[in-house]
Amino acid sequence: MAIPLGRTAAEAEGYEVAEAHISFETFFEQTRQRLFGGLCLVTGNRHEAEEIMQDAYLKVWERWDRVGGMDDPDGYLFRTAMNGFRSRYRRTSLALRKRMSLAPTVDDLATVEDRDEVVRILRPLSPAERASIVLTTMFGYSSEEAGRLLGVKASTVRAHATRARAGARAYSEGSS
Repeated sequence: MAIPLGRTAAEAEGYEVAEAHISFETFFEQTRQRLFGGLCLVTGNRHEAEEIMQDAYLKVWERWDRVGGMDDPDGYLFRTAMNGFRSRYRRTSLALRKRMSLAPTVDDLATVEDRDEVVRILRPLSPAERASIVLTTMFGYSSEEAGRLLGVKASTVRAHATRARAGARAYSEGSS
């Protein structure tokens, strides 16, 4: 074997390997049917298999200068495709859980804001009005039951609740 000009024997060995690299196009033609068939079996969907295959080949093509020199570029391609499939599966699974309300959808900030709004509405009311509106509206007691709990007549509870609603309405209209 002749050593190219300006190279050492060690560099010449690397030079031979570089010359032995196949082109990306040849690699693609040699591997596409196997990869597509495998992805069809894994995904169960030809369209999804095509998309994952395209993404995998794009990643391999972007790195072809390194991948082409690997001992097993096919293995790198298949691993890239499987990683793409797993990533896509995780994203889809998370989106589905969110869509079907399996993932937590509680908005803690909205809860805090709602609680703050209720406190602002109730703050200007008297303690009797606050107690009456909370017991009848939020806890669902009748005015008779709320009156027994508060130690007042049912008519007093209704009067306090009516004033409380009027005050809350005035607050809501004033803050809009």
